[in-house]
This record gives sequence, C-alpha cells and structure tokens, in this order.
Amino acid sequence: MRKKYDSELQSGIVALLRKKDKVQAQSLSREDKRLARLIDTVINEVNVYADYQINHIKKLTDVGLALSGEKNINKLLEMIVDAARDLTCADAGTLYTVDSENQCLRFEILQNDTMKTYLGGTSGVEVTLPPVPLYLEGKANHSNVSSCVALTEKTVNIPDVYEAEGFDFSGTKKYDSGTGYRSKSMLVIPLKNHENDIIGVLQLLNAKDIDSGEVIPFSDEYVDLIGSLASEAAVSLTNAQLIQDLKELFYAFIKSIAAAIDEKSPYTGGHIDRVVKLTMMIAQKINETTGGPFADVQLSDDEMEELKLATWMHDVGKITTPEYVIDKRTKLETIFDRMHLVETRFDLIANLIKNHYLEEKIQVMKNGKDDTDKIKALDARREKELKEVREEKEFLAVSNTPKEFMDDDKLKKLNDIASKTYEIDGETFPYLTEEELKNLSIRKGSLTDEERQVIENHVYMTKVMLEQLPFPKNLSNVPAYASGHHETLDGTGYPSGLNAGELSLQARIMAVADVFEALTAKDRPYKKPMKLSQAVNILGFMKKDKHIDGDIFDLFINSNLFMEYAESELRPEQIDDVELKTKEM
Repeated sequence: MRKKYDSELQSGIVALLRKKDKVQAQSLSREDKRLARLIDTVINEVNVYADYQINHIKKLTDVGLALSGEKNINKLLEMIVDAARDLTCADAGTLYTVDSENQCLRFEILQNDTMKTYLGGTSGVEVTLPPVPLYLEGKANHSNVSSCVALTEKTVNIPDVYEAEGFDFSGTKKYDSGTGYRSKSMLVIPLKNHENDIIGVLQLLNAKDIDSGEVIPFSDEYVDLIGSLASEAAVSLTNAQLIQDLKELFYAFIKSIAAAIDEKSPYTGGHIDRVVKLTMMIAQKINETTGGPFADVQLSDDEMEELKLATWMHDVGKITTPEYVIDKRTKLETIFDRMHLVETRFDLIANLIKNHYLEEKIQVMKNGKDDTDKIKALDARREKELKEVREEKEFLAVSNTPKEFMDDDKLKKLNDIASKTYEIDGETFPYLTEEELKNLSIRKGSLTDEERQVIENHVYMTKVMLEQLPFPKNLSNVPAYASGHHETLDGTGYPSGLNAGELSLQARIMAVADVFEALTAKDRPYKKPMKLSQAVNILGFMKKDKHIDGDIFDLFINSNLFMEYAESELRPEQIDDVELKTKEM
C-alpha cells in the first residue's frame, strides 16, 4: 500500500461517506470524482497486492507439501534452494549443512543463474569448495557470514556486500574479480530443527526486480517468507535425515548379521557380498534392456532397494545351521573329521594282526621244533592281511573325500569292509560303525540326506525370521524374495515348492546369482574353484531343466554379465573360453 495516499485517502473516504445519500456520478463534484478515482486506484493496488500475497502463500504451501514428501536428501536440498530463489527472485543460492563432528559448514548446493553454475544435489557435480569453519583457533568464527548465522541463529540481510561491515567478503570479491560477476544483496537464514538445533544455513544472493531485472535488496517481506520456508525446510530435512539414519542403522544391523554368519563359516560372508553384487548387476541390466522379454520391465528405486535388502538377508537363516554342516569338507566330518578315528582303528587292527601272528610264532618256537616253513607261512599270511588292512584304510580315506563318486562297485567294497570285525579282550567290534558306513556311502558330495535337509532348512528359517520383522510397505516383499532363491520354475525347489507362476522376478534373479556364485566361488573349503565354462554350462542345463529362469540366464550370458563378474571376482586361472553346450536349448 502506498503511504503517500494514506492521509488524503482517509479524509476523502470520510467525505464521501458523508455524501452517501447522493453518491451518484452526476451529483459528485470534481473533487469527489478525483477522490473516487483515487479510491479505485488504491483498491486495485490492494487487490494486486492481495493476489501477490495469496500467490506467495500458495507457492509456500506447495513447496511445503513437496518438501515433506521428498525422501531423497540430495534432491530435497536442491528443492530448498530452488524454492527460496523462486520466491525471492534471487540470482544465486547456496545451502550449507552443519557438520557437528568437524565443527564446520559443508557446501551442499551452489547455484548461480548468471554464471550458469549448478553444483551438488541431483546435478551430479560435487561441490569441491572447502567447508566453512565454525571456530578458528578455538574462537567462534563470526567473520564469515554463513558461520556467524549458524552460531548466532540470527538472520542477516545485507543490501550490498561491498558496503557491509563486520564480515569478511574477500572470497566473494575475489570470485567477482575473477569471473566478472557482481555480488550485491545477500540474505542468510539459519535452518533450525524441531529441537532448536541449527542444522544448516541458506544463503541467497542478488534479489532481482521482477519487471526490470535490476538487483535490489531483499525486502522484509522476503525475509519473513524465506524464514517460513526455512522452518518447513528444516523439518523436512530433519525427517529425511532421520529416515536415512534409520535406513543406515537397518543396513548396519543386516551387515552385522552377515558378519555373524561369517564367523560361523569363513566363506559365507564373502558369498553374501558377491551374491548382492551379482544380483544388483542383473537387476540393473534388466532395467537397461529395451528389447526382448524384459522390454517393459523397469524396477523402481524402491524395488531395487527391496531386492538389495532381500539379497543381503537371503542366508540369514544360516544362523540356525550347525557350523559342521555348513563347512562339512569330508563325509565323516562333524566337529572334527572322524576319519582320524577310523585310521587309528585300522592301525589298531593292524597291530592286533601283528600280535596275533607273533603269538602264533612264539607258540611254534616253544614246541622246540625247527619249523621254518610254518613260520614263513605265518609271515606270508600276516603280510597279506596287513596289506589288505592298509589298502582298506587307503580306500576309506579316498571315499571320505566329496569329489569321489561312489558307484555300485565301490559301495559293495565299502559294505564288505564294514561287515568285518575285530576282537579285543573277547569283545567283538565292527570295522566301521553304522554312522560311519552311512556317511561314507554318500554317493556324491559330503552331506547325508538328513544333513542336506538341515542345510535346506536355512531358507525356511530365513522366511520365518524375516516374517517376524515389521517391514515398511515399500519393503514388504523382502521375506518372500529372500526365501525364494532356492525355488525352481518346475516346483521342485524349497522351502515352499513354488512354480513358475508363483515365483517373483526378484527371486528368480537372486536364484541365478546365488547358483553362479556358489559354482565359481574361489574360497570354498570343500572344493576346488570351478572353471568359468563349467559353471556357465551347469547353469545352461539348469535352464533346460527349468530350475532357473531361462530369460534371465539368456540375458546374463548374451549381455556378457557373466564375464564382467568373472573378471572382478574369479581367479585368472578360472577364466577360460566359454562354449555353451546348451546353445540348441
């Protein structure tokens, strides 16, 4: 409202009101008509001003809603500067956040329209300027306007930085002389959270007149307006940081669980890391694909986050799995390798044989007859039996290794050995116990059926454990994805026997990553690292048998993802030429 109209307008309105009974155009005097025109002018200006204020309030409301809904901190910081500059017609803006640990202000966003400078936020260009110290040699730094505002919690409005006193603007002036820019008006406002802690500082530079584009001081209106924005921004930023902190806490918890699993088995932690890496590589490649079966598939940021968390937690059920089962290197291993007991027993059997023949030789000699032939015959039988015991011991040692496939002939020989007995102090014992025979009879690998079920149970336990956690809506599928990585398209997987129609894309991705990592892992205690070509072909046969998703397998191979992963995670000697034996499938 223009103040020059105030006195004249007030007296004119009073005069016109007194003439209200004859306020008609034809009955008004020239002076009255002039006052009427003045009133119309002022009313029009009031309407324009009201529209201007309403527009600002609407903008501020819209900005508040937008800020409250944004969870990405980088984008949120950028939105705060964008909104503040838009509301004040500022040419440039900078946003600092408080680093309490290092007692400084860190540059987060730096924008300048005239210089076409846009750093930080979603620009992808990091602000490399050094942070502003809050304290210098133990004393509060009031020479920098941004640090002063952070320390005093007071807004600073400077019409012209070149004429301002009390602050060090040498850096600003140096920038101006080097670029030809002219810094003038400046508005610096603290961002205070709900606990009245300063969490940041917003600095605006060079407000411009809407009509002329001339640089003008920041008006008191702007100070109040940006003050309101700063309050909203601080709340939104605090909420976003809280969400980020909770997310980081959650991830730290998940990684601590992985570390606990790592303590149970030296290789499992590495397995989890690698499966996460490979799973996200495949998911990202699916997002980049513009043709084929994945042309219309686009996993959102939340879905990618959900998949990543599920992959981190896919083996959490192994906490309940006994260590000796996870790390069973040989068929007879439990807490220790029971092959040592078998070998000691066979050494005992050999000594019993020696003692038996020694007693017989002593008895022959006691008879006082020169029976050289009989002694030689005893020695020969002894050597034959000892040789047989040695060969059986060696056979059992080989049978104890997982790489040894037990065919029918080997199983028959194993049972023949187990059927033998030896005697000590009149008591008879078998060469092998039932438990030893059962374990050594494993045709392939090192696990019995019961132990395999214990291993497989970790997926069920993963499902049970994760379903107890109150995941937010955007992470609600984590339990299903994490527990689905051992399911198969033909319904023969575990723990739920899901089929192709019931199995999510995310679980299918994880299944391929989990199998390929297990096949190529270079740190398994029970097997040699597999060649790349062999692992790829095993995956190909799994595709044929509908144990893994064929489309994901094809993408994995055709996009050369398998080689990209191999070059970063496998030993050089594992990487060989890959020629698919399943190309016709």
